[in-house]
Amino acid sequence: MSASLNMLTAISPLDGRYAAKVTALRDQFSEFGLIKNRVRVEIEWLMALAAEPAIAEVAPFSPATLTELRNVIANFSPEEGEAVKEIEAVTNHDVKAMEYWLKRRFAGNPEVMRVSEFIHFSCTSEDINNTSHALMLDEARKEVLLPTLDRVIARFVELAHQLADLPMLSRTHGQPASPTTLGKEMANIAYRLKRVRKAIVGVEMTAKFNGAVGNYNAHLSAYPEFDWPAFNQRFIESLGLGFNPYTIQIEPHDSMAELFDAMGRANTMLIDACRDIWMYISLGYFKQKLKAGEVGSSTMPHKVNPIDFENAEGNFGVANSLLRHFSEKLPISRMQRDLTDSTVLRNMGVAFGHTVLGLESCLRGLGKLESTPEKLAADLNECWEVLAEPIQTVMRRYAIEEPYEKLKALTRGTGIDKNSLQQFITTLAIPEAEKNRLLAMTPASYIGAAAQLAKAIQA
Repeated sequence: MSASLNMLTAISPLDGRYAAKVTALRDQFSEFGLIKNRVRVEIEWLMALAAEPAIAEVAPFSPATLTELRNVIANFSPEEGEAVKEIEAVTNHDVKAMEYWLKRRFAGNPEVMRVSEFIHFSCTSEDINNTSHALMLDEARKEVLLPTLDRVIARFVELAHQLADLPMLSRTHGQPASPTTLGKEMANIAYRLKRVRKAIVGVEMTAKFNGAVGNYNAHLSAYPEFDWPAFNQRFIESLGLGFNPYTIQIEPHDSMAELFDAMGRANTMLIDACRDIWMYISLGYFKQKLKAGEVGSSTMPHKVNPIDFENAEGNFGVANSLLRHFSEKLPISRMQRDLTDSTVLRNMGVAFGHTVLGLESCLRGLGKLESTPEKLAADLNECWEVLAEPIQTVMRRYAIEEPYEKLKALTRGTGIDKNSLQQFITTLAIPEAEKNRLLAMTPASYIGAAAQLAKAIQA
């Protein structure tokens, strides 16, 4: 006998292990969320028809009826969603089931029942579905994704300011390189995320409402003199969406692909950030605050693992595998319609869920970080060879021949200490003030504008 469905037996970790962490997405991406948005679109469409004088057969609704209609949108419940699903079990068609439910729901309202056949008037199911999906994505973006991303950005900015002056040895190709500050590296991440956030915000979610194959065939058969393209554009824009005037039966999902691509880029940036911070923890540049009762290993009690960054990386990867598939698959449909997008669209919440899990895990990890100045200083003090760059640059200024080659011969692949480097500086034919400036320089002081740049970044 199969186990009953609950958080322990759920196949998807989003509905099991991580269920409590993605609760905010359920209103948008659950089956209930989809039905709720379909109900909204159908009712909004009926109210729009009733408000249009040219559609004389649909008389304007009274204030009481308008209130009732709007209350159904605002208060649509899971129990009502279950009632729609019961009808679907008979119709085997989800949108038609919702249409029948609406007629039953307003059976006691004479104003609505007189025009009940204008529920779903001239619509194909895709008119309702694509508009609902756009509303779902727009709401999830504004109410869940962006606020969570903003918290991550704000934390990186906070770390940038806190650690702006803390020198750090850079590593290019894994080898010691010109120093930076730990705060400047956090500012780099914050800036990238701020930029991609603009891309996420800037995607206009589009919808179409033009009938079976995009030509208003049914609309014009009933009202041939009416300007349906203009009316339907006003309707879609009244929902806060962009109007797509040129489509086949389905909206081509190009705006969805743009959003998913932007989300994927943000996730990729954060994978990069999580891996770097993981390395900084490994190098000892960061330590992690201890959490009472937490275990790092079943056999090694000393371990404090960077599990939050690892969890974040894994979730961002799962999300991106879906997001990339969405953006590659959804804009493709055979001729005027195929159904390959239907099951894919039902997984949008999965990609959002793993993205939000990644963001929350990253945020938890960032909240545990504490810098270790002594370790950073020790690494810098062992790498005086990084001052070869400023020395040869000053030599260039004063026209000393082959400065790069001379420093290369002195430093490449050899252990250079403070004394040997300073002895080399004393032999240079450069102004005494410049010589003294180079002699006073240390790996920790050679950070350029890193501190100022880190302090300048804003959330």
